[in-house]
Amino acid sequence: MLIVMHHHATDEQILAVKNTVEAMGLRAEPIPGSMRTAIGVLDNQGYVEDSAIRELPGVREVIHVSKPYKLVSRDFHPQGTVVDVAGVKIGDGQKAVMMAGPCSIETEEQMHTAAQQVKAAGGHILRGGAFKPRTGPHSFQGLGVEGLKFLSAAGRAVGLPVVTEVMRIEQLDVVCQHADMLQIGARNMQNFDLLKEVGKRTHPVLLKRGMSATLEEFLAAAEYIVAEGNSQVVLCERGIRTFEKATRNTLDLSVVPLIRGMSHLPIIVDPSHATGQRPLVPVMARAALVAGVHGLMVEMHPEPEKALCDGAQSLDPQGFAKLMGELSRIEAFLAELDS
Repeated sequence: MLIVMHHHATDEQILAVKNTVEAMGLRAEPIPGSMRTAIGVLDNQGYVEDSAIRELPGVREVIHVSKPYKLVSRDFHPQGTVVDVAGVKIGDGQKAVMMAGPCSIETEEQMHTAAQQVKAAGGHILRGGAFKPRTGPHSFQGLGVEGLKFLSAAGRAVGLPVVTEVMRIEQLDVVCQHADMLQIGARNMQNFDLLKEVGKRTHPVLLKRGMSATLEEFLAAAEYIVAEGNSQVVLCERGIRTFEKATRNTLDLSVVPLIRGMSHLPIIVDPSHATGQRPLVPVMARAALVAGVHGLMVEMHPEPEKALCDGAQSLDPQGFAKLMGELSRIEAFLAELDS
């Protein structure tokens, strides 16, 4: 439920509404805004009788929100959230952010080389996987903590924040020591215990859409994180599983404008995992930018043909630099259209 106060409501009236809600055994979350003050009502298990609330001074209207997500919705938070990743800002009113790097951290030299190439081309955040959730148990599973150290050192050397995936609760402490942003992969989107623990941290979170998740399920997963107190969440569309076999997944670009209307959280797209094919990555990256993404995540490897993981969908340094130039020109064109 959302309680919208009159613009002239006093602090005392707002506090009275908050106290009334809490007396009903519910949680009241004041949501100040430039045009209005609202109070979100949380922890209810069903319909809330609102007659006592409607009659309180200063209350303009009461809106019953039946969605499984509330805190991440525009109803509760009309203004877009800007997520800060060690100084790199992602969200409304910001330039599109590029996260790039190899799928897997393989060696210290490989990571430093990749970091230099991402930085030189204009990338903003360095990515790399230390713990790899692979479909088959015999595939390369990542370097673990050693890989985290390589990633962190490479990012510091070139002045880029780093993002990497955390797979289990017991990995959280060590990943937080080395990473600026925590990635929750598609396979863990509904690992609710992990989402709750990540929500208790202050690190920004990159939440990837599950391979078979609906938009409602995606936003409900983000709600788990935000409900624990961490509002610094970036959503990532990385393709969903359909009957189509021509690409690795089916990239659902329609969720970009949909999420921008439904949620205040930033949304980025990962065209590498969505398509699985190097020639398609730049095309879909350009399309995602036109669709309105706040950023992109692409795989870039110094030598894709030698990659231990996902080489076929990784851009080489020249291809990545070319893509960055194309995106810069598209972004300038879109800015001119909006002016």
